[in-house]
Amino acid sequence: MLEPISVSLESLNLITLSPMLIAIGGALLILLIDLFKDNLDKTMYVMLTMLILFIDIGATFSLNINERGFFDLMLVDGISVVSQLIILVTSLLFIPLALTASNNRFHEYSYPEYFALFLFMVAGLQFMVSTDNLILIFVGLETASLSLYTLIAMHNTKGSHEAAIKYFTMGAMAAGFFLMGSVVVYATTGSVELYEVAKILQSQGVDGLSSIIAPLGGAVLMLVAIGFKVSLFPFHMWTPDVYEGSSAPMAGYMSIVPKIAMIVVAMRFFGIYINLNIEAVSYLIIIVSVITMTLSNMMALVQKDVKRMLAYSSISHAGFVMAALALGTTKANSSIFLYYGLFMFTNLGAFAMLWISRHKAKRFHGRYDHPYEKFSGMISAHPIAAVIMAIFMLSLSGIPPFSVFWGKLYLISSVVDFSAATGESKYIVLAIIMVLNSAVAAYYYLKLIVYMFLKPPVNELNLVYTNKSLALATVIGFLVMATILSIFYVQPLMEFVTYLVSSSGY
Repeated sequence: MLEPISVSLESLNLITLSPMLIAIGGALLILLIDLFKDNLDKTMYVMLTMLILFIDIGATFSLNINERGFFDLMLVDGISVVSQLIILVTSLLFIPLALTASNNRFHEYSYPEYFALFLFMVAGLQFMVSTDNLILIFVGLETASLSLYTLIAMHNTKGSHEAAIKYFTMGAMAAGFFLMGSVVVYATTGSVELYEVAKILQSQGVDGLSSIIAPLGGAVLMLVAIGFKVSLFPFHMWTPDVYEGSSAPMAGYMSIVPKIAMIVVAMRFFGIYINLNIEAVSYLIIIVSVITMTLSNMMALVQKDVKRMLAYSSISHAGFVMAALALGTTKANSSIFLYYGLFMFTNLGAFAMLWISRHKAKRFHGRYDHPYEKFSGMISAHPIAAVIMAIFMLSLSGIPPFSVFWGKLYLISSVVDFSAATGESKYIVLAIIMVLNSAVAAYYYLKLIVYMFLKPPVNELNLVYTNKSLALATVIGFLVMATILSIFYVQPLMEFVTYLVSSSGY
């Protein structure tokens, strides 16, 4: 007769689950409130969601580093904490934009289900970055993805429905490749716990060709899955269409939060191969990242719509980050989080500026909502808006001393330092490619500044801006101030991130 297994609450260490439980509990609370009292103003749901996110941030800060919980499925390390903070802060900046939308057109924000789904998505993303169990990563991935598909479709336009279907299709393919990669890893090692996988591969040895084929196959399948989610070549073609069909704030949110969650998964998974000195995986990631950043920059150069340009630029930024991820060093991984922390304010601000200039009808182009001509002469009509948009563009282009420049500098310097430490000059070539791509990217960002400051208005329609709400002005004001002031705190931020990452063992 089998003896019953006794499990104490103390041994489960449920505090490691607290950030996710807060988000899930908040989502259920919103649904319950709507069940008993419907037709409440959306302002209440916005404020409640922001309160839940504030509490979630506090719970994340209170976590102890390098602890496991809930049958060792949950992993609280520095990477988990810093990535959750990026996710939560970006979410906190996104939600107030709902107050700027009128119910007659952007009616998705008037539904309490929208905010409940948003919190479920946040919880799924937090699960992804807070575990090294492939099954739980998949559960978090699907929870976040299914919620995000619905949030996009709730925009309820022809473009948003198309975007949701495309994103769902690509997401289903990514999920399939993720599962196949996980199956190969399990078949090879007998475990889905990445820390156990690392130990088993280390003990088995990966010196010969026969011993490396199966692990390498799992890495390739996982790279395809991550490529779909992070928008790496050649799995990036859905991104411009999905961003174009989504609302501008949602597109800005998608360019940051789901990607940082998947990059953390890539960091944990590919870190195993990098630590085992399986150079084929590192080279494969570098090749994909170089092609991604180069081709997306080429495509961004010829775009006629600012929103699609920003979509291709976000693909380029993802390739830029993946090049550093292939190194596996503490400085490279730390630079990735610093980069996305600075990129978060700038890119969300750029998309918010598109939100401020939205129109129901396509007034300037038969297809596009935000063609470059729409911004012609903005400096004379809306000088403050033009200056703010210029700051965001200068920062995204990586021109000193604006914030994203420092993120790019640390990423490139991590490649140079790695080359110096290993004595392999080919990584200097990678650094040069990254610099050249940054120079190319500056062209299409500066192109918008030329239209705003140097070209005359096309017609009087350029003077129309449909949204001047206090909420939007507050969010954009905070984003531009964060973009500017972060310049003076880059070093402390880097030290904070390095401390967390170095304590994680990745």
